[in-house]
Amino acid sequence: MGRGSIWEDVERLLDRVQKPARYIGLEDGAAAPEHHPDKVAWLLTYPDTYEVGLPNAGLQILAEILNERDDAVAERCYAPWVDLEAELRRAGVPLFSIETTRPAGDFDILAFNLAAELTYTNVLSCVDLAGVPVRTADRAGHDPLVLIGGHCSFNPEPLALHVDAAVLGDGEEVVGEITEVIGAWKRAGQPGGRRGAHRALAAVPGVYVPSLYRVAADGRVVPDDPAAPAVVEKRTIVDLAAWPYPKRQLVPLTEVVHDRLNVEVFRGCTRGCRFCQAGMITRPVRERPAAQVSQMVTEGLARTGHDEVTLTSLSTADYSGIEEVVGAITCNDVAVSLPSLRVDAFTVGLAANVAGARRTGLTFAPEGGTWRMRKVINKLIREEDLYTAVDAAFSQGWRRLKLYFLIGLPTERDEDVLGIVELGRRCAEIGRRHTRGASVTVSVGGFVPKPHTPFQWFGQDTAAELQRKVNLLRTAARSAKGVQLKWHDPTATTIEGLMSRGDRTLGPVLEAVWRAGGTFQEWTEHFELGRWLEACRDCGVDLEAMVHRDRPRSEPLPWAHLSAGLHEDFLWQDWEDAIAEATLEDCRWTPCYDCGACTGYGVEHVVASVTPPAGGSQGTGQDLATGDVVPVLLGPTRTAASFGTGR
Repeated sequence: MGRGSIWEDVERLLDRVQKPARYIGLEDGAAAPEHHPDKVAWLLTYPDTYEVGLPNAGLQILAEILNERDDAVAERCYAPWVDLEAELRRAGVPLFSIETTRPAGDFDILAFNLAAELTYTNVLSCVDLAGVPVRTADRAGHDPLVLIGGHCSFNPEPLALHVDAAVLGDGEEVVGEITEVIGAWKRAGQPGGRRGAHRALAAVPGVYVPSLYRVAADGRVVPDDPAAPAVVEKRTIVDLAAWPYPKRQLVPLTEVVHDRLNVEVFRGCTRGCRFCQAGMITRPVRERPAAQVSQMVTEGLARTGHDEVTLTSLSTADYSGIEEVVGAITCNDVAVSLPSLRVDAFTVGLAANVAGARRTGLTFAPEGGTWRMRKVINKLIREEDLYTAVDAAFSQGWRRLKLYFLIGLPTERDEDVLGIVELGRRCAEIGRRHTRGASVTVSVGGFVPKPHTPFQWFGQDTAAELQRKVNLLRTAARSAKGVQLKWHDPTATTIEGLMSRGDRTLGPVLEAVWRAGGTFQEWTEHFELGRWLEACRDCGVDLEAMVHRDRPRSEPLPWAHLSAGLHEDFLWQDWEDAIAEATLEDCRWTPCYDCGACTGYGVEHVVASVTPPAGGSQGTGQDLATGDVVPVLLGPTRTAASFGTGR
């Protein structure tokens, strides 16, 4: 297995960098992996700094699962900061793993978790530091296979020239299947060379191998090898209870961005926010049993010594056992962080339950500044919902509140933008009724249309238009007492959009930006729009057409051969409904909209709540995890006309 540990080479460089603790591992709970020639060796890599990547549950979960297998071994790696990268290149020392300081090139698989588009140049940097050619076509049989997963893998075309395979959906099962096929390929003497490995990977459901496809004259991505399926379907873990990971969450030696216990309570979301890729691609909802959540919290706190726990999901307050679980945690004087809270699911009872713990800031995401705007994006939160939730929070002792909004949404008007500051101002007023120290932070990001959402056809606002809207907000916020305004760089939003919905022509652009020093582009101090504009010009890429142009339904989308389980008819009708300001209720309370997410499981509803909305009634459905018939809470039925065609 190559040279083994290169710790002595790395150690000599650590006194020359700002934060050497980023690179030494030694976390409480870390594995002591044993490599063997018969094992498939994975290097699970997060293409950002250690303090950003360490809390990522995905890497920790997959590392545990792989290390429990007899035929696999897994270690972790994080992108070295610019100071260490320079030292590694100067000294000729390769990228290395955290656990055993093993050269990255000695692994069979380099697997990247992609959560943000601006990390793509870091992927190229890590591959190059590993001593591996950055383009798939230039790699030899002994080079590691480069895989990607995570939400960004649902449109991997900008990286198609550089990755051997992309994994769509949940990874718990598929990493074992990949291990088996690559292990068999190795034992057989690597038949067919690298092409043989690609063909073997393509046989694994949920795995997309770009080299086995070509771009047709009409822009469609089509198979170029009999081993390649016409459409690659995402992987979905049906029973979340069967995967109680991570069992040993890592406790770092140095400060990281979310230094607390993290326990996932459910996956998926059926709220139907039209801008939200995560809510679309992770359907259907699958809950972890409350008893298992409580056990994972209890055991995790005892082992890690943390005094704060985050219950993670896309909308934690929607979890059916949320008040029970939070009540059990806070009675032990443990602080609870509830990210991704839905305003209309946050109750006074929940606020009172959490109030027994140390006060942590609350975050709500109304997303749109007016009811009209929220109807367009299907974020069905009325002002009274927000103000009731805010009053409940401040009345129970919270002092800090953060509100998230998007600008640049379809059909947006200036009054919708200014409504953001007005909502913040009203929330600050409510807070001052309960405490002098009430703090309301309004965070604003530019909207980036995402693949596999109803807004995938929308032409994104230009950076200039987003900046104009930011200036509107800044002027209005000056007179909004108690409101602090923060915003995301509109120029970076443009490049996020380029990578989000781009095609294979962006491969050379990525390379050009990386070779010009463009790493850590998600960090404001390192992002330079000029690099990207120059690379687009030199590579013949029309940024305006790719980012800011509305796309007709007839135009083939670069990700059309990859399925998140959603029918295109459903997404297109939802796009038309958005323009018409027509809304769609959560399908847990209404008859099925036939979005396609549950089709492969023979179910229509996955129940996550026990209290119907006003006017709701109870029916029956089938539980996705068990197949049992269970109560389904139904809301008032929408008229057929409101569903449109294709539903």
